[in-house]
Formats: sequence, C-alpha cells, structure tokens
Amino acid sequence: MFAAGLVGVTAAVAGLDLVTGTTVRLLPLLIFLPAIAAALGTVRQTAVASVWAALWVMAVQGYFGTDLGDTLVAAAFMAVFGVVSVLGCRYRVRREEEVRRLRSAAAALQRQIVRPLPLRTRDVVVDGLYQPVEEDAMVGGDMYEVAASPYGTRVLIADVQGKGLPAIGTALAVLGAFREAAYREDTLTGVVAVMESAVARHNLFATRTGEPERLVTALVLGIGRQLEVEAVNCGHIAPYVLHDGDVHQAALGEPGVPLGLAALAALAAGPRRSTRFPFPDGATLLLCTDGVTEARDPGGAFYPLEERLRAWALAPPPGLAETLDADLRHFTGAAPRDDVAVLTVTRAGRADEEAGLARPDSLTTS
Repeated sequence: MFAAGLVGVTAAVAGLDLVTGTTVRLLPLLIFLPAIAAALGTVRQTAVASVWAALWVMAVQGYFGTDLGDTLVAAAFMAVFGVVSVLGCRYRVRREEEVRRLRSAAAALQRQIVRPLPLRTRDVVVDGLYQPVEEDAMVGGDMYEVAASPYGTRVLIADVQGKGLPAIGTALAVLGAFREAAYREDTLTGVVAVMESAVARHNLFATRTGEPERLVTALVLGIGRQLEVEAVNCGHIAPYVLHDGDVHQAALGEPGVPLGLAALAALAAGPRRSTRFPFPDGATLLLCTDGVTEARDPGGAFYPLEERLRAWALAPPPGLAETLDADLRHFTGAAPRDDVAVLTVTRAGRADEEAGLARPDSLTTS
C-alpha cells in the first residue's frame, strides 16, 4: 500500500509536469512526500519517502541540465527536510504510543473499580454490560454498584462529568462512599448524603491541586420484597420499566441536582427526597448512562431508546443489554464514542434463594 502510494503520487506529479510543459517544474513538489509520510506512516516509511523524493528531484534536475550549484542546493534542502520529517514522525509515533498506553491503563483501572456482571442478591439479579471507550481521547467515569444491605438491595448507576484519570478518581470517591453507606445508612437519602459529602471533599481537594470540580449524575435504587422501588435521582436518566410487553420510563418527578451541587440547591429546593414507583413481579428495570441516550447516527439523530425497548419488551432480560449494544452500534455506524453502562434488574427467583442467597447481606457474581 505504501509503495503503491509513493509510486502513484510520483507518477501523477511527473505526468502533470510533462503534460503542462511549463517552464516551472512541478516535480520539486515531491518535497512534501516526507511530510505526508511523517503524518500518516512509520519512521521507516518516512525515511524511504525522503530518500525517494530526493533521488527523483536530483534525477530530474540533472535530466533538464539544471546548474550544478542549484542541484546541490536542492539536494541539501531535500536532505534537511527529510531529516526533519523523520524526527517529526519519530516524535509523533512515541506520543501516540504513550497516549495508547495511558488510555489502556486508564480503561483497565476503570474496569477494575466495578464488579463483573451479573450480580445476584436475595432480592434481584442485576445483569448488563459495561464498556469504557479506549478509542476516545480519554476514558470517562461511568460506574455502577450493587449492595445487599440489611435494608434491602441498593443499586447505583452514575456518570462523572468529564473524562480521564481525574474523572476515574471522582468515580472511586463515589463508589467508596456508596459501598460504605449502603450497609450503614438506614435510609436511601442518607446513602446519597454520604455520597454528596464524598464528592464535595473530592472537589475541594481537586481545586487545591489545580483540577476542576466535577459533578456526578447518579441514580440510587432501594429494592426489597415490596412490589415497588424507592429511588433518589441526582440528575440521572430515569429507569425504564418493561412489563407484559409495555415499556415506560419510571415517573420520578423532577430530578434532583447532580452530586456536587447539593449545597447550592438546598438553599432553593431543600434536601433531596426519595420517591417510589411500581416494580411488579416479572418486570425488568433498565438503567443506563448517557452513552446510550446521547448516541447519534451519521445524520445527527439521537438514539431512540424507548422506541427500541418497545420492540424488545418481551425479550428475555439476560440478553437485553447485548441486543441493545448491537443495535446501538448499528445505529451509530461505529463503535460507541462514549462509555456505555447498561443494567437490567429483575427480581430474584426461588432458585437464587435456595442457592444460598437467603441472607439479606449476601452478594454473588457470576
């Protein structure tokens, strides 16, 4: 491919040079070949392009009887430009490798901070998918967690504003706070208050080190044996309820402010409140981050999540997230450009209880 491109460009320029027949020779334009190779190719390819361009320019200068001094000046200029191109390519390749290693390390860290799915408690089975995007400039801060507390199962899905390692640091602060508070606090609003404090402390530390403050959208659910779910919505996407072929978004009322803004919002709206919505037997809850809802097709249209869910309302819950992921990729025409987290929550059956999940504080992974 590289050799064919090199020969093709040279032939095109030489052909134009012969066809135009002007006194101004076009072949010296080949001096730009090393620059193109430096931007797109390897160091070796850039060096080959530099030598190739220099030899062709010198050969043409000699063929047309150009003054020897002019030929030597052209050769020296081509040599200098070739060396600069090779050094520039070497720097680009090293930077790309460094960024690739950093991205891979950050994505690996991001995967390690959440538990592998599915997760099972006495109350629910939580399945889904979690895909941090390594191809983007930097990975983001999507996260989830499930806690089998003495007060029922508590489920978290959240998304940190921004990307990169600082966003993952904020995600760690939120997850740590949730994992501790979910077992200790007897109310869901108490759990969220602890998470709010963790984000506030993390932001305070971040500003002292020159990092910007970050907000976190979060949805926290409390699920027990009752046929309803308690929820505290901190600016996140409300869950979808799939039941008997019907799909609707849970009515949670006006969403609260994201984590990190409670101190300001409390002056106007007061403390956060929880709400409840039905979760009947046989129903499935679908939770997601904005990597799904804000995905766009090549024409700029947003992904129609609720419309798609209606078509899959009777599909088995275990494969719902994979079906959504495949459809999302088809809709966008490419791999997701933002992190994607999708959780499906179904009520645990008797088989799960008999498998050793009768204790309210037990949590297993598969």
